[in-house]
Amino acid sequence: MSAYELSEMPDREERPKKRAPWGVIALVLLTGLALIRNGSGEFDIGPPQPASAAAAAADSRSTSGTFGQEPGALAYAVPDRVRIPAIQVDAPVMAVGLDADGWVAAPPPEDPNLAGWFTGGVAPGEKGTAVVVGHVDNQFGPAVFYALGALKKGSLVEVARGDGKTAVFEIYGIEVFAKNNFPGDRVYASKGTAELRVITCGGGFSKANGYDGNVVVFARLVEVR
Repeated sequence: MSAYELSEMPDREERPKKRAPWGVIALVLLTGLALIRNGSGEFDIGPPQPASAAAAAADSRSTSGTFGQEPGALAYAVPDRVRIPAIQVDAPVMAVGLDADGWVAAPPPEDPNLAGWFTGGVAPGEKGTAVVVGHVDNQFGPAVFYALGALKKGSLVEVARGDGKTAVFEIYGIEVFAKNNFPGDRVYASKGTAELRVITCGGGFSKANGYDGNVVVFARLVEVR
């Protein structure tokens, strides 16, 4: 799949002023992110799946409230690295767009410790819903988001940004959705604050069709370091 590196992203002054309407982006993500065709499934034990108790509440503010009052959204800055301490994730982030077929371009599967930020949405920390994707596994073993389904509400996702700031997101839900019934509006719509979705493959696996679902982490900005 095609992708472009962060070094090729425009600086803030050159950044395009217009984005595609959220509905258009959601449609692309609905068909594209649900086709992160990267899972090998060739393991005796598959990746962990979210517990039903980890489902996102209708109100995204129903979190553990670890940090009290949430900070304001940040200005645009390219993400450099994503860290999820609870599952020992510490990975560089590359920009991903759409490939020649119109799908979201996942990071190269040859590098198991690499995440992708979808540039059709906002940057992590900006107002809106940012999207980070990554492989669950490849033919050699587990990849960057293999343990995503084991996360719990209240766990943190840290995104180091090119402006030197780190946006810290608190997880308020983790769910697995079937690819043929993916709730694009629920997952991608802006809630008017800075939110983050982290997505990888999940659910059942077959040799013919790969993974039949996507694991989605719902998180909101709670701290800026």
